[in-house]
Amino acid sequence: MNLPLKGIIPPMVTPLQENLKLDIIGLKNLVYHLLDGRVHGIFLLGTSGEGPSLSHNLRKKLITETCRLVAGKVPILVGVTDTSFEETIDLASHAKKEGADALVIAPPFYLPISEKEMLDYLQNLVPLLPLPFILYNMPSCTKLNLTMKIVRKAWELGAIGIKDSSGDLSFLYMLIEEFKKDPLFSIMTGTELFLPETIMNGGHGAVAGGANFFPGLFVELYEAIEEKDFERVKSLRKKVIKIHNTIYEVGKYSSRHIKGTKSALLAMNICQDFVAEPLQRFNPEQQTQIKEYVKAFNYYTTSNPRQ
Repeated sequence: MNLPLKGIIPPMVTPLQENLKLDIIGLKNLVYHLLDGRVHGIFLLGTSGEGPSLSHNLRKKLITETCRLVAGKVPILVGVTDTSFEETIDLASHAKKEGADALVIAPPFYLPISEKEMLDYLQNLVPLLPLPFILYNMPSCTKLNLTMKIVRKAWELGAIGIKDSSGDLSFLYMLIEEFKKDPLFSIMTGTELFLPETIMNGGHGAVAGGANFFPGLFVELYEAIEEKDFERVKSLRKKVIKIHNTIYEVGKYSSRHIKGTKSALLAMNICQDFVAEPLQRFNPEQQTQIKEYVKAFNYYTTSNPRQ
């Protein structure tokens, strides 16, 4: 794995069957779709991947099958944070055994924790991790917005980067400025619309949920920014904004981003759109609406995926 991590790394959804077992055919279609879209890595078991909602056995099977399908073509990052410290270590060990490249560590969810408790958690956890790790700032899901002090501590303990999904552009700029001292430390935004600002100010890329269904669009945007082709950046960014104004706006709950992503993949005949409890997939009317939105993108729809 080359450092720093950079480019477009989709937070891959977890394809599920109606019985909520892993959809192996859908997973194969999705992995090939992402690889054909020239993504720079794949992130498993994040928010879009519904990681905390899945059984430990299903999480392990997803890691095993994805590593087998990717076969070293791009780095695989695995979210391993769990409410149980022991389960976090167990999942990290499984990821190492199956050939993953790095782990993603967020604050443990459910119990509210302080900055000091997160610092202690990292101090205790990191020496037990069998792979390099990336920090994940997702305050809307974890109750803790990572401070610069926490990020610095993670860096001192060997973190190779951070995915910032706080949606706070000023904090993102502060991260970029703070870690310019380490050219191997990756600053990735989890906010798709921040990709141009991230790259143009010295960051490295995006963990973009929309790259699940339109990986080529996000890779093209990343390349255009790198090439400083600003007319192309402007045109491609309009398409990303269109995703936010259409596919991500179906439904009225915050879960619509996950459900909309899976529904778009269903519309593209890549995988089913079943989601894990407590979520429920979109109804037929909403599925039809997503299908129409996907069609409207024309070039960015997929041909028949490999079976």
